Amino acid sequence: MYSAVVLEHCEHPRNQGDLPDATHTVDVSNPVCGDELRLAVRIEDGRIAAARFQTRGCKAAIASASLLTELMAGKTIEEIRGITAEQISNALGGLPAATRHGSQLAEDAVDALLDQL
Repeated sequence: MYSAVVLEHCEHPRNQGDLPDATHTVDVSNPVCGDELRLAVRIEDGRIAAARFQTRGCKAAIASASLLTELMAGKTIEEIRGITAEQISNALGGLPAATRHGSQLAEDAVDALLDQL
C-alpha cells in the first residue's frame, strides 16, 4: 500500500521532536481523521535554519511531516511558499487516495506558518 519512501520516513523520521529555540511554531489538525501536526522552525537571515515536527497520526502524516522538514531546510520564506501537498505526495512515491490527507496536513502547516510571518 505504501511506497518504500513512505515506510522509510515512518521508520526513521527526520527532524522529529522539539525545537527549543524555534522562532515560530504552528499546530494544525485534520478534524475528519484526527491527525495532528506541530511544526516548529527557526528562521535566521530570512531562511529556515531548522525545522522540527511532532505528529500524531497515520503513516502518511508522519512521512509527510518528516519530508516537509527536509524540503524546508535552508529555504527562504518565498521558496517554502511553493511547497504543496501534491509535491510532498509525489516525493513520497505517491500516497494512496485514502491517505492523501497526510500531505495536505503538511501543506496546511506551511500555510499556517506563512500566515504568522
